[in-house]
Amino acid sequence: MYIKKILIVIATIGVIVGGIFAYIVYNAIFSPNTAFNNEEAHLYVSKGDTFKDVLEDITPLLKDVESFVSVAQKKRYDTNVKSGHFIIKKGMNNNAIINAIRLKSVPVKVSFNNQERIENLAGRIAVQLDIDSLSLLAAMTDPTFLKEEGFNEDTALAMYIPNSYEFYWEESAEGVRNKMLEAYKTFWNEKRLAKAKKLNLSPTEVYAIASIVQKETAKVDERPRVAGVYLNRLKDGIKLDADPTVIYAVKKSKNDWNMVIKQVLYRDLETVSPYNTYRNAGVPPGPIFMPDISAIDAVLNPEEHSYYYFVADVQNFGYHKFAKTLSQHNVNSAAYRKWINSQGIKR
Repeated sequence: MYIKKILIVIATIGVIVGGIFAYIVYNAIFSPNTAFNNEEAHLYVSKGDTFKDVLEDITPLLKDVESFVSVAQKKRYDTNVKSGHFIIKKGMNNNAIINAIRLKSVPVKVSFNNQERIENLAGRIAVQLDIDSLSLLAAMTDPTFLKEEGFNEDTALAMYIPNSYEFYWEESAEGVRNKMLEAYKTFWNEKRLAKAKKLNLSPTEVYAIASIVQKETAKVDERPRVAGVYLNRLKDGIKLDADPTVIYAVKKSKNDWNMVIKQVLYRDLETVSPYNTYRNAGVPPGPIFMPDISAIDAVLNPEEHSYYYFVADVQNFGYHKFAKTLSQHNVNSAAYRKWINSQGIKR
């Protein structure tokens, strides 16, 4: 009888201990373990990150780090870390957290616009993804790729349409480039291609003109009119005489992309460069800037008019005065020069 009581006590203690252990295990795995107040938190795991790296980043998001580590080890996550962008929702338990950061990489939105060169674009994209900017630049300027897709060193930037896109955080450089090519082909649908063909322009030429149009006017509603001016000049074989191309030519010739040129001087007009449209007829070899979609569509849908000239309107800043004849343009230009002189700006 005495032994029986001992066995009962031992069994009872075993049940209690087992229950406590089960409770501890259950809590470690299934109890909420988030320490943030927002509805969700974002975790970015880079290629090559170890469990120690992940733990350093995720610790501020957790109530109980030790229980997380314990469950991570049981689920062997500590030896099988995956790179990516992961979302941890408020109230998740350790089991759900580990499943989320192991299996559910979520795309990130990447945005870019108005970059001056392909180098700038590569840098802009790289800071938003787990990619080295030099690797991305190499992929974007790969001669074989450019040739196969109908681009070259001068037109490479024209493949990228400013917008917001979804990529996986861990996307490769070639993956980003190829997805952007798909986006380019989607943008240049049959309707846009037909409009470009009607203008006797290729998509890259439309892009190049759009880059000039946007540099000339920040006013979206004025862009179709400015585009019409340049298209009229192209049609009649008149040089574009676009100041923004001169600025680009000067910076490119000096290899100084940090230069700030607020006013084009007469000496700048003499810059020897295929981008200088005061010296060369036709469309520049490539874009001088990454234009907005509104500028591209302004070239494809230009205002039909007989204007060949325009100059800044000093009475309506941001807009321009347009002229059909050189004599009228000279009158408008004289008013502009008078205002420039009054401001003490030397040409």
